[in-house]
Order: sequence, then structure tokens, then C-alpha cells
Amino acid sequence: MALPPEADADGKDPAAFRTIREVSELLDVPQHVLRFWETRFPELKPLQRGGNRRYYRPGDVAFASALHKLLHKDGYTVKGVRKLITDHGAGNLVAIANGESVAAKGRGRPAAIAPVTPIASEPAPAPIPLPTAAATSHSLLTELLVLRDRLASALAA
Repeated sequence: MALPPEADADGKDPAAFRTIREVSELLDVPQHVLRFWETRFPELKPLQRGGNRRYYRPGDVAFASALHKLLHKDGYTVKGVRKLITDHGAGNLVAIANGESVAAKGRGRPAAIAPVTPIASEPAPAPIPLPTAAATSHSLLTELLVLRDRLASALAA
């Protein structure tokens, strides 16, 4: 029997719900990692039916895929992804993971990170080699380190 053209590799309609096993195989992560993400990211909320079986909607699968890319491939921490969600909204996380430009939450223009010039008394942080992260992730990390140092010095004063 031939699969309909809109069906994916496993023969399911793209709009069909997925079990935790299917999502874990799709993302190549253990099932307990998906359960952990559910505890850290309340935006990832699959349907739970009898026996606590989880059914992931297509939006949940896309969100989990974005989490996987940001956490496992781009080098973000859970706290860093939470900050992205706070700044840009959970609906934009998939676009952020795909490298698309998104508007900051509550702002009308695309979010752009202005270059931060270090204070004259502070040495610039040493560049951190990130073999799997993109150049934009590296510059963002450098800017965050500068801001962290500024905040620490301001709180100490």
C-alpha cells in the first residue's frame, strides 16, 4: 500500500499525535530527557491520557526539536533557553532555533543584539572556543559574560 504524499517516513500524517517513544526516536534522545524537559519548560505540555501516556501534538514536537537543537547542538543551558523564552516568548523558540529573526517580546522590531563595549577599567573576556556553536552564539555568550561582570561589579559597589 502506498503512503499518501503528506505522510512522513513512519507512515503517519504530520498532524498526528506522537507517543513519547516516537518523539524520543525522532530526536535521538532518551525518553527521560523529554520528561525532564517537561519539568523545566512548562510550555512543553503533551496530552496525558489514561496511564499517564503522553501524546505530543505537532507543536509539542516542534518545540521539543527546538529545545534539542538549542540544548544539545548550540550549547545553550536550560537557564539560557528559559531566558530566550522569557525575552522572546515560547512561540518564537522554534524560529530562534532555526536562526530566524524574531521580534523581542513587547517590541515591534526584530530583536538585534547591540555590540557591548567593555568599560575601560574591565578587561574584555577571553574568547571561549565553541566548536559546535555558531558565531552568533559565541558573540552572544561574550556579551553575556561582559554583562555578568558589569552586574557583579555594580552589586559589589
